[in-house]
Amino acid sequence: MSPPAGQSEHEEEEADGLRKVIHVDMDAFFASVEQRDDPLLRGKPVAVGGSSGRGVVAAASYEARKFGVRSAMPSVRAVRLCPDLIFRKARFDVYTAVSRQIRAIFLEYTPHVEPLSLDEAYLDVTADLKGIGSATRIAEEIRRRIKAETGLTASAGVSYNKFLAKLASDQNKPDGLCVIRPGEGAAFVAGLPVRRFHGVGPRGAEKMARLGIETGADLAAKDLAFLRANFGSFAEYLFRAARGVDLRQVRANRPRKSVGGERTFFEDIKETEALRETMDHIVDVVWERIERAGTRGRTVTLKLRYADFKTLTRARSVPHWVADKAEFAAIGHALLDDLMPLPQPIRLMGLTLSALERGEDEERPARDGQLSLL
Repeated sequence: MSPPAGQSEHEEEEADGLRKVIHVDMDAFFASVEQRDDPLLRGKPVAVGGSSGRGVVAAASYEARKFGVRSAMPSVRAVRLCPDLIFRKARFDVYTAVSRQIRAIFLEYTPHVEPLSLDEAYLDVTADLKGIGSATRIAEEIRRRIKAETGLTASAGVSYNKFLAKLASDQNKPDGLCVIRPGEGAAFVAGLPVRRFHGVGPRGAEKMARLGIETGADLAAKDLAFLRANFGSFAEYLFRAARGVDLRQVRANRPRKSVGGERTFFEDIKETEALRETMDHIVDVVWERIERAGTRGRTVTLKLRYADFKTLTRARSVPHWVADKAEFAAIGHALLDDLMPLPQPIRLMGLTLSALERGEDEERPARDGQLSLL
């Protein structure tokens, strides 16, 4: 599905009414920044996160991934898999500065940039600012500029909707490009394992396998009634995804109702200390988002998803604006402590600040949502 030689020299064909969407995803972003800034780390297995017995890997270099080290994996397990693993503490101020540098590049090509996290974003280049006309050429140029200006590599996916563009960006990682043209989406999706679909985790894939669904083609063979009976409200998304359909627009400035994030664990956890350390990690990243958005709020919401996929939320509101990171963390920990001991292990934790007041930077592109980097 990669473009043939010379494809970038002319505009790819577009069907009427279809958009030109690029998804750019930095390669092992946190770990790559650490390797860039410390030459001694280059070519070596690197993990960003805590190295203590209750630490968690926030990001892993490709050298570490060869040993099976993955983000959200307990550090103890990561070291067992890769005894030579080198840990570095996260430097979110540095990652944020690089992310802004990359964002500035995007905005030279289109105002329609929808960030998903510090390391990835959607771009709608249907009418690009430079008049290039070809989404493939724009993606190639952006990747070259990111490399030249930051010393980092990025992978990109080009297609006619967000769902396909995101799938494509993961196809030829690292430092790769993949193009899915109009008319190719359904065939591309048919050959993929359902685990590649956004939102389908390991346990979801296991459930699908028990139902005889392992690929996009298997999923497309199921009717909507079957999917609703087995996957509830998730059914509509799965039905469309199996056909390569996604009607969502790239939205640069969405009304912000909350700022938050969540993390899915590599392994279900229940131990008190591990849960508290996880809370601290989430607080660090979410509060950085809150400060970047220039907003403040009164309500903190904790979200837990148990091993059986049941989801629990607990919220606490205060009569004043949450003053600072310390108060935000204290409320989050209090919500968690009220639920301890947990009846079963959890596979996801999230924390959100809502009841917001518009801040000075409210119109800056931003996104609530999952901490995909963790």
